[in-house]
Amino acid sequence: MAADGELITAVIVDDHAAITAGVRYWCEQADPPIGLVDAGDRLGDVWTGPGADADVVIFDLELVPRNPDFGELRRLVESGRRVVVYSQHADNATAIKCIDLGALAYLTKREGPEHLVPAIRAVADGQAYTAPSLSGALAADDAPGRPRLSPREIEVLRAWFAASSKELVAAKLHITVKTVDTHITRVRVKYAGVGRGARTKSELVTRALDDGVITLAELSEASV
Repeated sequence: MAADGELITAVIVDDHAAITAGVRYWCEQADPPIGLVDAGDRLGDVWTGPGADADVVIFDLELVPRNPDFGELRRLVESGRRVVVYSQHADNATAIKCIDLGALAYLTKREGPEHLVPAIRAVADGQAYTAPSLSGALAADDAPGRPRLSPREIEVLRAWFAASSKELVAAKLHITVKTVDTHITRVRVKYAGVGRGARTKSELVTRALDDGVITLAELSEASV
């Protein structure tokens, strides 16, 4: 993680020069700028040289056509690297699997700098970033035992975990406390509906961690 005031750096692993050039431009134009290391399609460059010290790994999941490298993603995550998956795949199953494996953000290549730049910043700080593609995937996920939460329910839930009161959530999201209560109640009902009741906040946190709705890093940050 970059210390306060220090330049955030990211290493991008992508075999399309045009994609890398675009990402480099977005990073250079960001305020403050983000330093980018180009690893091309060389996964080894993530582990050696400047790429080894980068705060964030921007990872193209499919360097080999029709062969998404979930194994490398797992290796990156297990080694403690903070990963933004930046993929051409827009299907929900791929997005959910990447988050389940520990990526802190999943974006499709149709999502431009308005999402990639803040995703890099969030992930560098150890926080998850939920782009529209991932919100849709989480809302539509029909994996057994996983409730189908709406993007708004996910947003309220994450805000509540990071706040000490529902009043603070309401102020942050510009909604009423009653609306916050309604969303949380719906989430509880949905978890109960799949046989995973969550009557307390701590139980709901456990469910959300299990499902990738929030990360331990985010919870740790919120408690500081």
